[in-house]
Amino acid sequence: MWQITFFLFAVSFCIFAGVMIHDSRTLWSGISFFWMMVCLAVAMLFLLAGYLEWFSSHAAVKWLLIILMLAAAGCVLVFPMVLIITFFVEGIKVIRHEGIKPANMLSMAFSVMLFGYLAVWPAFGRAGSGLLGARLYVLISLLAFYLLSLLAIYSLSAVLNLIHLRKKRKADYIVVLGAGLTGSRVTPLLAARIEKGIELLDHNPKAALIMSGGQGPGEDIPEGRAMADYAIHRGVDADKIIVEDRSASTEENLLFSRELMQKERPRVIVVTTAYHVFRALLLARQQKMACVGFGARTKWYFTLNALLREFIGYLSLTWKRHAVVALLTAGGVALIY
Repeated sequence: MWQITFFLFAVSFCIFAGVMIHDSRTLWSGISFFWMMVCLAVAMLFLLAGYLEWFSSHAAVKWLLIILMLAAAGCVLVFPMVLIITFFVEGIKVIRHEGIKPANMLSMAFSVMLFGYLAVWPAFGRAGSGLLGARLYVLISLLAFYLLSLLAIYSLSAVLNLIHLRKKRKADYIVVLGAGLTGSRVTPLLAARIEKGIELLDHNPKAALIMSGGQGPGEDIPEGRAMADYAIHRGVDADKIIVEDRSASTEENLLFSRELMQKERPRVIVVTTAYHVFRALLLARQQKMACVGFGARTKWYFTLNALLREFIGYLSLTWKRHAVVALLTAGGVALIY
């Protein structure tokens, strides 16, 4: 039996590899990776079951496996509480460092809502009465589970799209996305993106560096111009830099930068902050721009909050398909109950 499960693992591995090679900029990268790991876990369980007699005769190996299984089970049980505490603590840090704004309260709000869903919401199901109440409870529970699963897959896909075995990509263009200025001064967040772009330029010396960003409220000059000045000050040859200074969003960053590229099918690297890479790649895919994404690091507490914001942005991009899922779920609940 374990041979069959290992065959299924091999098939799932091939599917995952195919997705990553063909185009990793979809949720299928996270979904295929998840099922590959599930197949591997099942294969390992059947392998252990097949050699149970041998393991039983070797006490040290048997107890080691028992300890590992208990540790894994403990991690699964403790993980939700760790997640709740982590988002709550990091949410406090965001508010303390960045101020009280709706966008800065996402981590704390998510922590409170997750705690309510896991610890408080089941009590409503036990206390509820009537057919309508039961239907609403089941529907809300299913939709909440769907959103949590979607967030997990989105996060996993985002991480997978940040993993690169090499920085030398024979790139023709390196597009650095803007992130706002303070007057005419580059912010630390934007500086990290530019530094990442310069680092990649060192590995791809034939590439041109496109600094992309228009002039927003409270900014004295376009972001692209300030980014170019920063790179030149850091020693980058001005002839290697192309300024895109019209864009006001990530979608426009990509669209207007593509218009400045002279090659028909250029090799493109998109550089932005790590939490923003996956959504930028999704937008690039919508525009049929072939590219890979590299992420600049930022503070951990800010990353968690920003990741939730990026997920909300993803939902706004794909709201139609999720509305269909919600309607089908509602219809299924109405038919079953």
